[in-house]
Amino acid sequence: MGGAVPESYGDRDTSGRTILTVTLNPSVDRTVEVPSLKRGGLVRAIGGHVEAGGKGINVTRALAAHRIPSCAVVAVGGAEGRHLAAMLEADDIHSVLISVAEPNRSNISVVEPDGTLTKINERGAALTEEELAQIRDGVISQLPTAAWVVVAGSVPDGVPDSYYGSLVRELRAHDVKVAVDTSGPALSAAIAEGPDLVKPNRAELQEATGREVLTVGDAVAAARMLQQAGARSVLASLGPDGAVLVEPGGAAWHGEAVAQPRSSVGAGDAMLAGLPA
Repeated sequence: MGGAVPESYGDRDTSGRTILTVTLNPSVDRTVEVPSLKRGGLVRAIGGHVEAGGKGINVTRALAAHRIPSCAVVAVGGAEGRHLAAMLEADDIHSVLISVAEPNRSNISVVEPDGTLTKINERGAALTEEELAQIRDGVISQLPTAAWVVVAGSVPDGVPDSYYGSLVRELRAHDVKVAVDTSGPALSAAIAEGPDLVKPNRAELQEATGREVLTVGDAVAAARMLQQAGARSVLASLGPDGAVLVEPGGAAWHGEAVAQPRSSVGAGDAMLAGLPA
């Protein structure tokens, strides 16, 4: 294994076409920076910000920052959904908003100076069959200009584990590449439908394969198991151990120490954005 990314992504011409992302379970993400986190006491924040969150939104934001065309299909509901929509517009993120009945979730990330991250995530809005059909229609409507579709994030209440798999199956019938970033049974169902790329982290890779991932070699072996299950390529993020990309033609690893990490929020999403681009 080397540190270089294989050429099979870099030589693919996506000029003039959009990378479409799908976020079923978006969130209003508030990040709070504190000098230290003490349970049961008063902690005064020393910094922070609020932004529209969710894996697909994060991917589109990373692409937009590099002037790469992207569109986020997002389920929005309630006051939180209106806040999400306003933030997406303020950030000039091109989006297709699908209105749902229940309010979106709010998440809190507490970051300490040494990079320690504590996350509090709400469950998110339950989605009905009718709303899921509307989301599917919103995705399909954007396919004529899409080169890739990135289906990303957790599956909210009311959504069957098979939904991502059925979406992958339908997308593969069109002339688009499909990437999936989720976990648990939803990931397994999606892999069975043959996506072009999946992006588990270490814990998700272990869960999907039932084997420990302690080394880079373990990660490559586990990724090959996901290939055998149906995924064409696997991009696995391993935290401080870097990341591996396993494709039909071989595997590549890259890792670089970060002197003072402040937060890992969105890191995997930003990495995922780089491959379809």
